[in-house]
Amino acid sequence: MRRKKWLVSKGSKDLAAQIAQELSVDPFAALLVTSRGFDNIDEINDFFDADAPLSLSPLSIADMGKAAERINRAIDDFELICVFGDYDADGVTATALLYSYLETRGANVIRYIPDRLTEGYGLNVGAVEELADRGVKLIVTVDNGVSAIEEAVRVKELGMELIVTDHHKVGDVLPDAYAVVDPHRADCRSVFKEMSGVGVAFKLVCALEGDDGDILIEEYGDLVALGTIGDVVSLTGENRVMVRRGLRLMNDCPRPGICALMEAAGVGDKLFSASTAAFTICPRINAAGRMGSAEKALELLLCEDDETAELLADEINAMNALRQKTETDIFASAVSMLASGSDLSNDRVIVVDGEGWHQGVIGIVAARITEKYGRPSVVISRDGEFAKGSCRSIDGFSIYDAIESVSDCLDHFGGHTLAAGLGLKSSKIAEFRRRINEYAADKEMPFAVQKIDCRLLPNSISLDMLSSLSLLEPFGAGNPQPCFGLFGVRIEETAAVSDGKHIRMIVSKNGARTGVVFFGMPEKRFPFEKGDTVDLAVNLDRNVYNGEERVSVIVRGIRPSLTDEEKVLSSVRLFEKFSRGEKLTSDEAQKLLPDRQLEVSVFKSIKAKPLKDKYCEVLCMRLGDDGENLARITAVVEIMLEMGILTADENDTVRVPENPPKVNLEDSEIMKNIKSFF
Repeated sequence: MRRKKWLVSKGSKDLAAQIAQELSVDPFAALLVTSRGFDNIDEINDFFDADAPLSLSPLSIADMGKAAERINRAIDDFELICVFGDYDADGVTATALLYSYLETRGANVIRYIPDRLTEGYGLNVGAVEELADRGVKLIVTVDNGVSAIEEAVRVKELGMELIVTDHHKVGDVLPDAYAVVDPHRADCRSVFKEMSGVGVAFKLVCALEGDDGDILIEEYGDLVALGTIGDVVSLTGENRVMVRRGLRLMNDCPRPGICALMEAAGVGDKLFSASTAAFTICPRINAAGRMGSAEKALELLLCEDDETAELLADEINAMNALRQKTETDIFASAVSMLASGSDLSNDRVIVVDGEGWHQGVIGIVAARITEKYGRPSVVISRDGEFAKGSCRSIDGFSIYDAIESVSDCLDHFGGHTLAAGLGLKSSKIAEFRRRINEYAADKEMPFAVQKIDCRLLPNSISLDMLSSLSLLEPFGAGNPQPCFGLFGVRIEETAAVSDGKHIRMIVSKNGARTGVVFFGMPEKRFPFEKGDTVDLAVNLDRNVYNGEERVSVIVRGIRPSLTDEEKVLSSVRLFEKFSRGEKLTSDEAQKLLPDRQLEVSVFKSIKAKPLKDKYCEVLCMRLGDDGENLARITAVVEIMLEMGILTADENDTVRVPENPPKVNLEDSEIMKNIKSFF
């Protein structure tokens, strides 16, 4: 298991009591918002107000007035307008929104979404030339365009005009367009910067209509909600208001395409929530662009016929199944590569590459690698001489800044702080890997964080608590589902479920017992057992079974109780540093050098109970160590594995072989390497 840094928020009980009294808000919900940093009564009131109005003026976004003026003129003059979108959920919903609005205005409008595999992301010269041949006079981008410097020049050369609407970070130079609408422009006076591409497109429609958005959101809110959730932007401020209104619209009067996709996904009878969008609908919209044509998803969202919608939804659902299999296969290949004895898994930024890896899913694979290893990652697909990569990161490390620092070895790049894309020559991959890790070596690399909103006792978990939590919805980036800490609970029972894919446990504290489920934790890798005392990070969900409502307790993180967090994390960093072959100080080497007594203790402990998943923090627990000696204990395990005293199977279960060889551990290369720093 990859270790995360646990951070327990400190809510203000006094402020929570004030909020509960003044705003008539549930006390537990009030405590949770204080744990998330809210301290202004007016902001808290807006947060809980289900009918809060939209507050961001469209014209506060740079160039919005110019863009609206030019598009309105094109509508009046019946110029051919092209809405140029993107192939992900954000781009598809933005295209559907602006295209359908312009149609209602009687505009002469077409739409264009580039093919992910043959054209790549964003505006491209080939598409610009094709649109010119088709008689287009005005191109309006949605969810792309702010980095289209060369393409903007070509637009002008061909006698067309360009309006860019985007939400990605801007570079040093803006494209030479009639208007560049992007809240990240340095001269943009909008107070809210975290909009999605569809959010910016919606504000453009508001500017075109001369409306503040409270009327238009009732028509386009479903598209805004889907794209905003799909792009994983912060569900705070204006985004929270738009998404909440959009979810309400989808439950009251959903589009035929959304209904059909819900049915195809097997959730047609469920309430539509942010989670439904994030884990069911958006992945399927994305799958169309990843595995086939995003045009199918666009047709589905624009479809007004139930029968046609059903056929399109079934087709997209099949694409999603193919996406899942392709993603799983590539992820398995990447993990195998990282586990093969190479040094890649020790890098600060993990960079893996493979020939012919499907470019449509490498972003998802990168996200899974970052989650598994707790580090920024770049997954690169090679196609002969050229390659494309997708990047994911963790809070505290800007992957955009990192790739920008080595941009001279890239053909192109773009993205956000936590996610980005790039293109480069295959021959440059090794240089890119080396240089991005050199960049990271000069940074204080953060740990992935396990945030805890507040502590709970098992006997306090109830259905009433779920009602309190619902007041904080919709959940997503910037407003995640609350996570609770069950600290110092004893594991009473464990059982494998779904053929060993998940673990079910009964845990107890102070005589109270509760059941929990750890999804995605294979039995063969679960390092704890009955009798261990652990800390759990959990979500609470509502589960209905045979008509009876119950609280499901879902495990998101686990660690041994009573270990010192700072000592553990310091030890993890030290051993990673040693594994990368970096120079150690004599003090650092001393913290790695084992003595005879520790070697014997580790050997006896593993002989008594095999060590699952090579999770050495469990050894600290068994040996009564608070984490002070975790680096040293890890070194002992690696030394003994090197010398054959211990063996590890394909699941990283470490055990003592039946007839361990008699060896001198001083002959270990690892041991010699540690001693070389004295």
